[in-house]
Amino acid sequence: MSENRPPRRLALVVLVAVAAAGCLGLGFWQWTRFEAVGGTFQNLGYALQWPAFAFFCVYAYRRFVKLETEDAESQATGAPRASEPKEPTEIPEDLLPQRPRTGLDPSAAADPDDPEARQMLEYNDYLAQLARRSDRSAQ
Repeated sequence: MSENRPPRRLALVVLVAVAAAGCLGLGFWQWTRFEAVGGTFQNLGYALQWPAFAFFCVYAYRRFVKLETEDAESQATGAPRASEPKEPTEIPEDLLPQRPRTGLDPSAAADPDDPEARQMLEYNDYLAQLARRSDRSAQ
């Protein structure tokens, strides 16, 4: 396994160690701010949050190494990676909310007694005129 290690691995380990140490240091600093006279519960929240960031740095690096190893093994054997799904996944049609529909159809909007419908027709006519002008000016 050591022959598969790329030379950038040492740089990544140093980066992860510095990032995790920095996060733990910031967590300790927030803890001391919480214990100080003017400390608030916001400082306590940050003091608990920074170690979680440090854990995430280490977790992300371990996941990266695992995926890199899987990729090297799949290239060597020609088999698909273990983390790849066997078949493509589909998104269910009802996963996203449907677009709202306006209840107005063109025949209902033509009612001359409805001021909102009349205003909408005038506005649409105005937009159509602007579109025609811009088409002519582009030529």
